[in-house]
Amino acid sequence: MPERLVTPETSTSAQAAPPEHSHRGRWLIFVGILLVVALLAYYFHERGSAQPTTQGRGGRGGAGDRPVPATVAQAQQGDMGVFVEALGTVTPVQTITVTSRVQGQIMAVHYREGQMVRKGEPLIDIDPLPYQAVLTQAEGQLARDKALLEGAQINVKRYQAALARNAIAQQTVSDQEQLVRQYEGAVKVDEGLVQAAQVNLSYCHIVSPIDGRVGLRLVDTGNIVQANSTTALVVVTQLTPITVIFSVAEDYLPQIQAQTKNGNKLAVDALDRTQETEIAHGTLASLDNQIDLTTGTLKLRAEFANKDGSLFPNQFVNAKLLINTLHSTTLIPNQSIQQSSQGPFVYVVGSDTVAKVRQIKTAATDGTNTSVTGVQPGESVVTAGFDKLQDGSKVATGQQGGSGGQGNNPNPGSGKNGRQGAPDGQNGGKPAK
Repeated sequence: MPERLVTPETSTSAQAAPPEHSHRGRWLIFVGILLVVALLAYYFHERGSAQPTTQGRGGRGGAGDRPVPATVAQAQQGDMGVFVEALGTVTPVQTITVTSRVQGQIMAVHYREGQMVRKGEPLIDIDPLPYQAVLTQAEGQLARDKALLEGAQINVKRYQAALARNAIAQQTVSDQEQLVRQYEGAVKVDEGLVQAAQVNLSYCHIVSPIDGRVGLRLVDTGNIVQANSTTALVVVTQLTPITVIFSVAEDYLPQIQAQTKNGNKLAVDALDRTQETEIAHGTLASLDNQIDLTTGTLKLRAEFANKDGSLFPNQFVNAKLLINTLHSTTLIPNQSIQQSSQGPFVYVVGSDTVAKVRQIKTAATDGTNTSVTGVQPGESVVTAGFDKLQDGSKVATGQQGGSGGQGNNPNPGSGKNGRQGAPDGQNGGKPAK
């Protein structure tokens, strides 16, 4: 068997091979360790980040298990008025602009600015002397013609007696009778002149035609006024009663007519600009005879007694017309109603203090409450604290910010308006009627 020769190159490569395999093995072991460490680090990191969430949902003391502070109020059962609101103008029943019907100098002004006057009270005196002179002339003319008439009537009787004796001709008697008729006509003309002079003389003494308030002084003593001039001497405005004219959409006309045909007097409230203070209470008096084509509205007139003078002519007010009353309906505070894409909803808090979303339908509202369906009387609804509230959240009811009423009080706030812990004067409106 031949012997294998070992050269230096062969022996060198054979001896170098073991170190190369050993270096590669160490490298693979190192990479494997790094991968295992990375996987362990990732596992413990994910486990550590998930631990607080688990505790928050199910463990004690977690943040997610804490009740959400909120304010609640109980839904009440009561009556709610259906109102139509509109901007109205206070309009007097009568506004009289007094002008002069005769010419002359103003001798006296009897009224004071802003004075309340009664019908027949003197306002202005115009110089009566020229008209008194005309009256005297007319009366003198009347007296003369009456004397002529009486003389003619005496002559007729005398002529008729002579005619009966055939002492005079029939023509003479007929002429005398026609003369009597002529004087009778002259007397009538004179009587008319006397009456006209008396009327003109009465125009010199101007009195108030109605009960009302006079305006600012427009003329002074000594001014000369012209007959039938358009220049006003004084303006008298009736204040009691007074009316408010306002417009409503034609859509409400059937409901209004249905009430007025039955003889019902619809109530109308006049409110100030803020719609928080009631100025006066009245009733609907009349409707206009046509709808305005440009606006699609109908004008209505409401009458107010205005005994205290709270309504002033041409004053702008907010008119609230009561067209219907919902009886035994569910009332909840306005601030408890929220809006979503599905419509209005509320958070209802049950006996387990868990808030549930409840879809509702609104029927009518006033300044404080809203009549709804979908909530039963006695159920508690959230009125404040919606920031962190969700469906199914635990709720911690606390005190209201108003008078400090408890959120879980069976009779929250005022029994009239259903708002918990808020005085009636801060509700933005009055209770439903």
